[in-house]
Amino acid sequence: MPKKKLYNKTGIIYSTAPDFDFKNEDEEVESRPPKEQLLKVILDTKHRAGKTASVIKGFEMKEEEIEALAKQLKSFCGSGGSAKDNEIIIQGDHREKIVQWLVKNGYTKARKI
Repeated sequence: MPKKKLYNKTGIIYSTAPDFDFKNEDEEVESRPPKEQLLKVILDTKHRAGKTASVIKGFEMKEEEIEALAKQLKSFCGSGGSAKDNEIIIQGDHREKIVQWLVKNGYTKARKI
């Protein structure tokens, strides 16, 4: 079977699968308004050497917006953290603070789990 040649910004991709379909991963994610976002704030210790971290999941917005929100939350909690894979990770158990801050800033469907 011949290989399919597909072109994208990074170069040529080869696939031997007959039903392979190249999809552009640079598609824009539509941001939902804060009131419509179902956010879950959980406590997680996995893959962190036993240290606790508060993880906020369920964002439906652009990465830049999530990073800006993470910066505000880290400043509010006085703790470190990061934003990746449509999640915000804050070091330590700050679930109550985070939920209060989110509700105050319009994310009314934020829940602590």
